[in-house]
Amino acid sequence: MESIEQVLIALRRVIRATDLYSKHLAKTSGLTAPQILLLQAIRDRGQVTIGELADEISLSQATVTTIIDRLEKRGLVYRERSTSDKRKVHAFLTDQAVGVLQHAPMPLQEHFARQFEALQEWEQSMILSSLQRVAEMMDAQHIDASPILDIGTLDRPSNPVEKPEG
Repeated sequence: MESIEQVLIALRRVIRATDLYSKHLAKTSGLTAPQILLLQAIRDRGQVTIGELADEISLSQATVTTIIDRLEKRGLVYRERSTSDKRKVHAFLTDQAVGVLQHAPMPLQEHFARQFEALQEWEQSMILSSLQRVAEMMDAQHIDASPILDIGTLDRPSNPVEKPEG
């Protein structure tokens, strides 16, 4: 088999693994990876603003707001205006969200990060360099992307029968 075919197969496997894991997350928890990461960030940080959440999980504030809107409609989070600074709004988990997180599978990027961090520094550098080159070869180096391994839009409905608003 030619090298180009091996590379394309490896790329396809990465794309397919991401897609399958996203579907697994949705099926087992009813949530997308960004939703789980957001819930985890709220749990881990305690009283946290939308802007702080956006920074924490490397998403835009608008995207985080959209995700929180959906989570709030599902009864998983609630928002409260700060008593000390009325400009700030804090997000909190409901008891239901705490239960969902206890049973939710680990997002794929966490699984990947654990294995990546176990590699020697030279291996990490080789992988990073190679993937950056692949992104360039696919004219994708200028595409804005967050470090979340999930297929599709970050604010899509987590329930496949739910229709997007708008």
